[in-house]
Amino acid sequence: MQLEHMRHESLPADITKVLFSEQQIKEAVQRIGSQITRDYSGQKLLLITVLKGAFIFMADLVRAIEGHVEIDFMAVSSYGAEAKSSGIVRIIKDLNTSVEGRHVLIVEDILDSGLTLKYLIKNLKSRGPLSIEVATLLFKEGKQQTNVQCRYIGLTCPDEFVVGYGLDYAEAYRNLPYIGVLAPSACV
Repeated sequence: MQLEHMRHESLPADITKVLFSEQQIKEAVQRIGSQITRDYSGQKLLLITVLKGAFIFMADLVRAIEGHVEIDFMAVSSYGAEAKSSGIVRIIKDLNTSVEGRHVLIVEDILDSGLTLKYLIKNLKSRGPLSIEVATLLFKEGKQQTNVQCRYIGLTCPDEFVVGYGLDYAEAYRNLPYIGVLAPSACV
């Protein structure tokens, strides 16, 4: 897929370019939703969203899936207010739903180092689900520090710090309708 590099006057000054437009994101979400619908036809599926970054992706994805779908939320942190993962994962909010005996799909905003996701998968596997798979909107090329298998990938992302469509830097930029590159000068 060719990345769409846009620069126009409506971009905030600290966004250097748009990597993925609203339309590209919408098409990726629809494609993943169709794949999940096909793969889990006739089965109950529990989608677990990792807050806060994946909440917009989750809202759109759940509407793109046909069939019986339930959702729950977890909040984990390995970033804090930094632009790079600390590598130390902590659960801030745990699930309200049991995963035991259920098909589970973890919905992530971005897979970069994979350290947080590896921890989350191990934690959830210990709770006895039938299966665990991962759907990520963005897969960051060349950043994985661990071998995490991701069944559903929306878009492949270059190694840049991205914000928008739920992704943030220090809680800002989540409301951008596209995914853009944050200028290094904004990361202070």
